[in-house]
Amino acid sequence: MVNRKARRRTVARHGQLRSPRPLAQVLTAVGIAVAVVLVSGAGIVAFVGTTLITEVTADAVELEGHESVPPDIRAFEGGFNLLLTGVDTCEEKYAHLFDKRCTGADAEGTLNDVNMLVHVSDQPRRITAVSFPRDLMLRIPACAGEDGEDFGGTGKGQLNTAYTAGGLNCVAKTISELTGQDIQFAAAVTFGGVIEITDAIGGVEVCLASSIKDSHTGLDLDAGTHTVSGLTALQFLRTRHGLVGESDLARIGNQQVYLNSLVRKLRADETLGDVPTVLRLANTALSNLEASTSLTNPMLIAQIALAVKDVPFEDITFLQYPVATDPDDPDRVVPIRSAGAALFEAIAANQPLEITHRNSKFDGVVVEQGETTAQPEPPASPHPADSAAPTDAATPVPEQTAVALPESVKGTTAEQRTCSNGNGR
Repeated sequence: MVNRKARRRTVARHGQLRSPRPLAQVLTAVGIAVAVVLVSGAGIVAFVGTTLITEVTADAVELEGHESVPPDIRAFEGGFNLLLTGVDTCEEKYAHLFDKRCTGADAEGTLNDVNMLVHVSDQPRRITAVSFPRDLMLRIPACAGEDGEDFGGTGKGQLNTAYTAGGLNCVAKTISELTGQDIQFAAAVTFGGVIEITDAIGGVEVCLASSIKDSHTGLDLDAGTHTVSGLTALQFLRTRHGLVGESDLARIGNQQVYLNSLVRKLRADETLGDVPTVLRLANTALSNLEASTSLTNPMLIAQIALAVKDVPFEDITFLQYPVATDPDDPDRVVPIRSAGAALFEAIAANQPLEITHRNSKFDGVVVEQGETTAQPEPPASPHPADSAAPTDAATPVPEQTAVALPESVKGTTAEQRTCSNGNGR
């Protein structure tokens, strides 16, 4: 499980700075595996409730303002939010893979180097995953820390220090204060858990527009398609020096390539309908998961999974929160708050989202223009666990107008085919 006692000094690692950390901001890839694959039907809820949830409940974290959570996701007006956080704990089982990261001067402590807010809208269901850079400079608010300790907050701090300050609850409160979003659910996963979960999935096929060679992570892949799992997946997701531009922002774009492929794999392999596979993934995920108390209700977890498993690819969007270079430190970034507000207003409108940003060679991802991904037909009727009322099949669905996002909001949809923009070495 996540070691919430650990503490570490922080280092700015934006732009071209050398980064020895192997975390890989992996939760952006594994988060959907946790949220979507965890449970896929009421038939296994009893198993999850009696065998697996017990492992999470003992160390569950209360989110401020959510001491009592309704037992039905339909109670959350406008949809709900799930915060997925990746922490860089050095687990004994995997420490030998990471050398200086786990034995050097900066080896102690835990940082939230991955932060992704997943919004699942009301009907029609849409999924929008917004990633926040780890070196984003903002106010870390006062929050209830671990073991009942109170953390007084800071005037301005780096986002990835929030977990060090007060654990998972403090990360959720920091993101909530920045975005104005109510966060009902949260979870943290270690990078050791990432290795095990990607192995359990059976690997994900990723596309490289050009080769990647990164001595910092040990990743060496030729251009083309590769199936990555376990440690290789971790290397792929952590690579920064292997991308054109070598920035943390490019790394987020590269991780969206993995997310894109992961969603297609889960649909194509019908993973969500394979009970033995779901149970194996659930067991692996929960063994490496720190969850909010709101995520310890098995029926609620089942509802979350059912709410997202049939969302059309064009309505699954991966975005980066808009940022600009920090005027006080060129190696860090600050929020573009006006664009951020417009982003979440667009999400709240529950209309299709139009990404107006056009990727440059420094964004870590290449979008193959004109290419889309085929997907299964949606079910004839919604699942009872995710339905407030019957749907009249004869009633036409009104055409919806896309909401244009600010140009500073980067991203892709699961419908687009994307490739990593490797350094070509």
